[in-house]
Amino acid sequence: MAHAFTYGTLMWPDIMARVCGPDAGPFAPPTAATLADHARHPVRGHDYPGMVPAAGHQVVGRLYLDVPDAAWERLDRFEGDDYERHEVLVTLADGSWRRAWTYLFKPDVVSRLDEGDWDEARFEREGKTRFVSRYVGFTSI
Repeated sequence: MAHAFTYGTLMWPDIMARVCGPDAGPFAPPTAATLADHARHPVRGHDYPGMVPAAGHQVVGRLYLDVPDAAWERLDRFEGDDYERHEVLVTLADGSWRRAWTYLFKPDVVSRLDEGDWDEARFEREGKTRFVSRYVGFTSI
């Protein structure tokens, strides 16, 4: 088992559970975590973000502890060809550190990222329902 740092659609436990599938079992609620020297940007034309290394920036997201091995293949398929999994070190609210896997936007597709930070509140307010209704791959991953 390994930990997963999420910074976009997977921060919502209902989406994470659908992506990981029934074999992953129930997840404990995620905890707040921060990844230093990275930035999160909207992917042009989509409701989700991409994350890239960026000195001096930080991304606040959610950390899922002890993600079962069965979930990682589904997570990899969900993230698709534009992302690659990397091991990172995140900081928790109490100042402690945890190693975790996260998905970075690949360098050859960075031009598809818009300027500015992805708006988490806007996604929850406007984009989440649209994302879930448009994404038909939950059962096929």
